[in-house]
Amino acid sequence: MFVITGNLVDIDQRKIYPAKVQVENGRISAIVPLTASEPHAPFLLPGFVDSHVHIESSMLIPSEFARLAVVHGTVATVSDPHEIANVCGMQGVEFMIENGKTVPFKFNFGAPSCVPATTFETAGAVLGVNEVKALLQKEEIRYLSEMMNFPGVLNGDAEVMHKIKAAQDLGKPIDGHAPGLRGEAAQKYISAGISTDHECFTAEEALDKLSAGMKILIREGSAAKNFEALIDLLHEYPDKIMFCSDDKHPDSLAEGHINQLCARAVAKGIDVFHVLQAACVNPVRHYHLDVGLLKEGDPADFVLIKDLTSFEVLQTYINGELVANNGKTLITSPQATSLNNFNCSFKAPEDFAIPLSDSQKIHVIEALDGQLITHRIEETPKIQDGNAVSDIDRDILKIAVVNRYAEAPVARAFIKSFGLKNGAIASSVAHDSHNIVAVGTDDASICRAVNLIIQYKGGVSAVTSGAKVQEMILPLPVAGLMSLDDGYKVAQAYTAIDAMAKEMGSTLSAPFMTLSFMALLVIPELKLSDKGLFDGVKFAFI
Repeated sequence: MFVITGNLVDIDQRKIYPAKVQVENGRISAIVPLTASEPHAPFLLPGFVDSHVHIESSMLIPSEFARLAVVHGTVATVSDPHEIANVCGMQGVEFMIENGKTVPFKFNFGAPSCVPATTFETAGAVLGVNEVKALLQKEEIRYLSEMMNFPGVLNGDAEVMHKIKAAQDLGKPIDGHAPGLRGEAAQKYISAGISTDHECFTAEEALDKLSAGMKILIREGSAAKNFEALIDLLHEYPDKIMFCSDDKHPDSLAEGHINQLCARAVAKGIDVFHVLQAACVNPVRHYHLDVGLLKEGDPADFVLIKDLTSFEVLQTYINGELVANNGKTLITSPQATSLNNFNCSFKAPEDFAIPLSDSQKIHVIEALDGQLITHRIEETPKIQDGNAVSDIDRDILKIAVVNRYAEAPVARAFIKSFGLKNGAIASSVAHDSHNIVAVGTDDASICRAVNLIIQYKGGVSAVTSGAKVQEMILPLPVAGLMSLDDGYKVAQAYTAIDAMAKEMGSTLSAPFMTLSFMALLVIPELKLSDKGLFDGVKFAFI
């Protein structure tokens, strides 16, 4: 048994008072109010919950993710393992569950609903109705993960509806994913039983969905940043808003997590109780999580913070165990095994050539910094020796997607707004099928960057062109998505390769994260899969 003293923040009662919190056998056995004259610093809060995150996007296995997250007061996540499921299927989901159990942290995994995300790309696995039902039967699976196939919902696709019904029969929530869906279409999607959406990028879209009974997750990750557009909704809808990161790279996770969103929200004048309801309470109640809310009888999952403005975390407790203290993680790195699915041979520069003899207009993907959506534009290509090539002066660069699961022709197109002045970058983190995606200024550099990924069977790479060629890779041997190394070392390595991409000219705030979404067909407007250029509005190849 032990006792913690501090200013207890009672979110439900909307009051703050000095108290002693008594912990026995991992649970809160008593909360005793104190007189104001007794010492009562710092503040005691329930732990923070990331209401939607793909652990794989941190490039860390769950046990390492936990080591970094607890430093920032995160005690639990609602985690969709569809990244590794697209690569390794059921075995991948089992890996995430079992590795997560090796550390004192509350991972709450979902059953991936869309593996593969579409039929217009090559994935490493398929999870059909039977597999989804089997996962939903597991105690560790708390919900049906984001239903990205919203056209399937709207059209009553049999397989989609069977998956939804399987979750409903077990009383498990169903997550949504419907970027830009409005009006009657949004209402039909929601009426199918889908309860959340994390893809809103305007307040108008979010209000439309809120009015139909949906809960909105305000997302602020390494690529998609919707906080500024949506945060004012928390004034009026504190019971229907949650915070999430969706995808968070290791360097960003090392700096902060949900606590940062709390600080930003309070700085904008949002009521602190509204903020904490979104950050701590709403995810626990919506997903029926076994996470304490700082009440007698609850699991002892709570944090001590310096103040209610900076949200600087002093200590984090999970089930009564001190897991972080004064900025240092107390979780040790357990041993972990690896698994992968990688089967393609080295490429040659000519595999990336785009023969074109005239200056006809071509479709170009326009990447948007801080967004997963892209624009579709038309440009006249630069022609050289009978081939369309990157035009560095106009920032129209070549993009390629290489099938990593089988030998196949390379898909090639053009993209604007990456800003590279020389060389290329590549990644086997390419949502959602995780083939190899690369952007570069010339075919030789793109080929070298891709071949580095193939050599290590996964990772992110950067190569320069010119007289002195430099190469850098961060290997990701677990499904081509995650490292087995210490999380802080991975964060340092990622910081280095991110800096290299920016030294090569990229103007994006997170070039590798943005790159990873350029093959995500379910996010409009224009993307590239391993099978070709795809119109995400018409949901068809160009």
